[in-house]
Amino acid sequence: MTFAEFVGSGSTGVVGLINVFVVPALLALSFLAFIWGTVSHFFIHGGEESSRAEGRQFMLWGLIGLVSIIAIWSFVWIVLSTLGIRPAA
Repeated sequence: MTFAEFVGSGSTGVVGLINVFVVPALLALSFLAFIWGTVSHFFIHGGEESSRAEGRQFMLWGLIGLVSIIAIWSFVWIVLSTLGIRPAA
């Protein structure tokens, strides 16, 4: 097994496994944090100012999570394509 096969080939490579399981789970958790902050603290407890501040924090951290995961994964794709390794899609 070559390094390229170990890192990026199909769903058995390290990048393939991360691409198939880890990244979608992290994106889902970040999105759920954003939705939780919106629904729970703005619609359910919308009248309380302290609840709205807590909701803003949930939304902010959810957005930061989404942006950072997408940015890091884009960087990984750039590095792999520069090295000539085609990760599993």
